[in-house]
Amino acid sequence: MNVFDYLFDTTQSLEKDFVLGPKETISFKKLHENSLKVASYLKVHVGEDQNIALVSPNSVFFITVYLGILKSGNVCVPLNFTIEQENLDFILETTACQTVFMSKNQQSKQLIGNGILHLDEVILQEILEHQKIEKLPTDCSGNKLAEIIFTSGSTGSPKGVMISHHNIIANTGSIIEYLNLTGYDIIAVVLPFFYCYGLSLLHTHLRVGGSMVLNNSFIFLGSVINDLKKYKCTGFAGVPSHYQILLKKSQNFKTTHFPDLRYVTQAGGKLHNVFVDEFTQAFPEIDFFIMYGQTEATARLSYLPPNMVSKKVGSIGKGIPGVSLKIVDNQGDEVKVGEEGELVAKGENIMLGYFKEPVETEKTIKNGWLYTGDIAVADKENFLYLKARKKEIIKVGGKRVSPKEIEEVILSVPEVVDCTITGVEDDILGESILATIVLNNPKNQIHMKEVILSKCVEKLSLYKIPQQMVFENSISISATGKKIKK
Repeated sequence: MNVFDYLFDTTQSLEKDFVLGPKETISFKKLHENSLKVASYLKVHVGEDQNIALVSPNSVFFITVYLGILKSGNVCVPLNFTIEQENLDFILETTACQTVFMSKNQQSKQLIGNGILHLDEVILQEILEHQKIEKLPTDCSGNKLAEIIFTSGSTGSPKGVMISHHNIIANTGSIIEYLNLTGYDIIAVVLPFFYCYGLSLLHTHLRVGGSMVLNNSFIFLGSVINDLKKYKCTGFAGVPSHYQILLKKSQNFKTTHFPDLRYVTQAGGKLHNVFVDEFTQAFPEIDFFIMYGQTEATARLSYLPPNMVSKKVGSIGKGIPGVSLKIVDNQGDEVKVGEEGELVAKGENIMLGYFKEPVETEKTIKNGWLYTGDIAVADKENFLYLKARKKEIIKVGGKRVSPKEIEEVILSVPEVVDCTITGVEDDILGESILATIVLNNPKNQIHMKEVILSKCVEKLSLYKIPQQMVFENSISISATGKKIKK
């Protein structure tokens, strides 16, 4: 089945708005019709099985084009709208994209080469006014490629994760099941759609007949809080920095009443326990879902039910419906309870592989299992706990150190907004530990350095105490909201 038909299976005739907001709205019925016109245009002018790039912030333009590409039988390549010219050129060349949809606002920032068909909002409007709906492909049997989502690679060049129509369908159904989503749900969206977490919000709410409120201005915290209340949002999704900023930088977030907010979800990295506790204590009536996933898994691999958050502190839970997880050693054998190893996953949501990178694909998918690169441990009830990324483990004098453990201790100091632990080259120890810290009051650095060191001495072994400490004025975050490690 084409994922377009799956997503619109029961919602294509709904007159209610799928996108809500002050700037633009669109109903399910109109979105379905407009996307079919885009698909028809592509069938006539582009053909099928072509890679088509999409560069735009979250908008009705993005959603309409994205769905139209999927329905047309072509492959969507959604790209970060802040992408550097060098990376844009690399991706367009690697994927042989001959068609690019790019919003007008981006055209002064990124250049598209000659010979590439370039379409924006003005041309889209012409398509919607004049294009007739053609007979379009419906069958996507097997693992027909739907999209290529690029992530930063270990070599420095972006890696393209190949996601099939079936991958999206499988993951969407699983997420709807464990979040218990219905047509009454309204999600506040601050995550970009070029990011798999953001796309999962689009897929799930389109499938169940829910609605979305698009907010591309998370930096203005007041607008996010206002959206949650004004549009009676039942859900909110964010990465760790979103929750850290809301809890530490907003003066009235924790004292605001959100009568309609049923649940929030968190993925995209570990949100340290101190922030989870702070949120759940401030909002005990809101379900907090801790989740774990990767682009290579379409979006989601595991979740911790809200009723277990206080019982299984720090856990990422268990596999979502349809996903199997286990922890293995370097030989691929499953480890015992309490032993550390690499977390691997199997399910119908696992990617087809990396685009034009067979060697990297073979390293990552072995015997049908996705090797996540995350070090984890399981307790007796098979709840999973992440310890570190394989590549993030710091070796101090031969001893293995997990950055997360040190970050957790430093973040327990109330004045600390954020902490990032990294390893730096050291002639004697091999690596020494650097703590990069953001404080609520940047002027108080000298005193706070003593307080933080005292907390580390109290809680950590001597070799885990940071040898260096630097202070930043703010958290550096990417377009997806994830922290940028310097």
